[in-house]
Amino acid sequence: MPCTSDKRGRTLFGRLKAGFTIIEVAVAATVMVLVISTALIVMQTGFKALDSARKTTLAAQIIQSEMERVRMLSWSRVQTLSAASSSIDLTTIFPQNTEIERKVLAQMQRTFTATRTITPLTDYSSEVMEITIAITWKGIDGVTHNRSTKTRYCKNGLYNYYYTLAS
Repeated sequence: MPCTSDKRGRTLFGRLKAGFTIIEVAVAATVMVLVISTALIVMQTGFKALDSARKTTLAAQIIQSEMERVRMLSWSRVQTLSAASSSIDLTTIFPQNTEIERKVLAQMQRTFTATRTITPLTDYSSEVMEITIAITWKGIDGVTHNRSTKTRYCKNGLYNYYYTLAS
């Protein structure tokens, strides 16, 4: 089949291949929208995971600090704490010497709610207390998270677990 050409010497076949059709542009735009929206969703999920990891680490540090503080108390002081579940004062954990440290403390107080429960264990002649430290916070997605730990504090030291029960 003979090829016809226009005034510039291009063939009709060449003129048809010179541009994009509306369908090709629509498909390319759809692919681009899918790629961008997927990237945004992945970034959002990554930010949630990062927030969760940071706050879980901070929660673990608060729990550990409070556990160490209670561990250093005398038996009589632990007995006075065992009266009821109480809120943990984060000012005993976070320093507040500078303006930045006070801002960090204020942020921690807005973010975390920490409680301590000390319960006497009657199975051990009231010489063992079970200490539970729990912490709760909301993530950036509004989901409530919590972590807790338990240990036992014995009259003669935190790790003095060797008790036998009389039958």
